[in-house]
Amino acid sequence: IVAIIAVLFFIGLIDRFIIKGKLRTEYSIIWGLMGIMFLVFSLWRESLDLLAKFFGVYYAPSLIFIFFFFMIFIFLIHLSVVNSKQHEQIKKLAQEVALLKEKYAKGA
Repeated sequence: IVAIIAVLFFIGLIDRFIIKGKLRTEYSIIWGLMGIMFLVFSLWRESLDLLAKFFGVYYAPSLIFIFFFFMIFIFLIHLSVVNSKQHEQIKKLAQEVALLKEKYAKGA
């Protein structure tokens, strides 16, 4: 019951961030899916055992940690790509601003 309440609180928090515009839609989908997966595991405990047997994991709860470690790893790679792209865009924008300032200074 505690897990179900925690998951519902988590999903509500994600919804609130989306409504206030603090969380982009592409990221909210990831967090929402994680919340739904937690909810499924909270409501249907045997699903975790079935997945653990399928993947050959001896201790079923460790499968959750393995999965979320993998998801966080993928998410960090994605954020690194986004960060690199934004770094290049900022660099290009700063160069364009410098050129415009120089052009304006010569023209004035």
